[in-house]
Amino acid sequence: MPEFKSWRDFWKFEQATKNQARYVRAPEVEAILETILQTAEKRVDVLTKGQILWRAQLGCEWEPIYEEGEHIDDRPTPHSPKRMKPLSGRANEGRANPKGIPYLYLATNRDTALAEVRPWIGSSISVGQFKTLRELRLVKCTTDKKGFLFYTKEPSAKEREESVWVHIDQAFARPVSPSDDIADYVPTQIIVELFKANNYDGVAYRSSLGDGYNIVLFDIEMAKLTTCFLFQVKSIDFEFKESANPYFFTPTCPTP
Repeated sequence: MPEFKSWRDFWKFEQATKNQARYVRAPEVEAILETILQTAEKRVDVLTKGQILWRAQLGCEWEPIYEEGEHIDDRPTPHSPKRMKPLSGRANEGRANPKGIPYLYLATNRDTALAEVRPWIGSSISVGQFKTLRELRLVKCTTDKKGFLFYTKEPSAKEREESVWVHIDQAFARPVSPSDDIADYVPTQIIVELFKANNYDGVAYRSSLGDGYNIVLFDIEMAKLTTCFLFQVKSIDFEFKESANPYFFTPTCPTP
């Protein structure tokens, strides 16, 4: 079984693919990718046929209301089935997919799917319940470790592998916003494409916004929409944690 040379291998891979070479990579970077692939075999999770998953999309559609043949109002309804799946060839950059290559982003529970679209108070959200059509093999890009791993010297092979996968976990779970640099997606997109090329059906990774997991299926036809609901956001709870030391201004004495 291949071993990572350093506990910092994911960081080396990340910096190389974001800032140096993306498509034709150095042998050292390819070796890191190969080790990620080999160690991923221990992280396979199987979704059974008929597994229920969830997908949310901001917004709704409007159905006209008629009375005696006259249009009097419109009422909100969930998005159509076509809108609840990505369009072929029209995907935006994502954590797992490059622009133009659609993957199906789902969640293991409804509330995680709702949170992942980052709604605002008063917004409408269409939420679809999907069912998997066959057994699916996923690479679970999550770990049980919390926080940041740091070593002052190279640890054992087992700890190096654990560290690399903790950093992969953090890269996938890192919150995404429309202002993110597209290059930030490159490392996870390359890893996902590696798994796709080696006959995995998708990946699972931790949600930073809910208590469930995000599921990405490479074939958008491997899950079927069965029901679609419409929700409206009534409240949003925020929790804050100080992430750096404060600084203070000290009044200066006037010059005599």
